[in-house]
Amino acid sequence: MDDGAIDREAMGKMAKALVFIKGATDPTAIALKLACESGKPADIKKARALFIKLKPSDRKGAMAMISDD
Repeated sequence: MDDGAIDREAMGKMAKALVFIKGATDPTAIALKLACESGKPADIKKARALFIKLKPSDRKGAMAMISDD
């Protein structure tokens, strides 16, 4: 998948979910919010890398939160 093809709206929802799960100062939540706002490929790549490094339970929780919308 092309990094630029990621839905910016979904990244914003994911950022909000991670803020709920891990707090507003979590680096992954901050990176996802920045990527959502800027849409820059470098920001998207960084946010994806940080998201992948999360604990599986945090990833699954965030995904579950946005899938109910």
